[in-house]
Amino acid sequence: MTSPASLSPAQAAARLEEFTVIDVRAPGEYASGHVPGALNIPLDRLPEALAALKSAAARGTLLVVCASGVRSTRACEILAGADIDAATLIGGTSAWEGDGHGLDRPEGAGTVWPMERQVRLAAGSLVVAGLVAGLRFPAARWLSAGIGSGLVFSAVTNSCGMAAVLSRLPHNRAPRSATGLNATLEALQR
Repeated sequence: MTSPASLSPAQAAARLEEFTVIDVRAPGEYASGHVPGALNIPLDRLPEALAALKSAAARGTLLVVCASGVRSTRACEILAGADIDAATLIGGTSAWEGDGHGLDRPEGAGTVWPMERQVRLAAGSLVVAGLVAGLRFPAARWLSAGIGSGLVFSAVTNSCGMAAVLSRLPHNRAPRSATGLNATLEALQR
């Protein structure tokens, strides 16, 4: 399998109207600010959207976006496995905004930490908790060992079970007024 095409924020901004932009972050992250015109299909829901994405890709190029480029690269690999061509935005929305391009933010949407930051906070907290509890209950150190092993597995497989769990928390879900996946899939079919 080849690496997905990658575009810098400047390259993507110059051709933005040519792309169907797909944001693969959790709905709460998407609602806190996304590339203009982006549609939200969380990475864990991507398999459900393959038919609609294939239809959209037949009409034009897909640009896949996340917070930093890690999840969008994974999404492009999944799409390539389904014979769907897509490009990823180098550095994600962080680089997009850092390059001076604006993000669309729905009115009333709060700011949600990027998923990678949430994972670092959760993993670090659990490791420290395991070590502190291990002072009184030595078996509690296994919590730290388990989290460390999970992080190694995550790096080797380029997947993250903790992110999948955290994405289901209420603050990572889309506001009630946001459109759901079904509406997004219908928009892709047009």
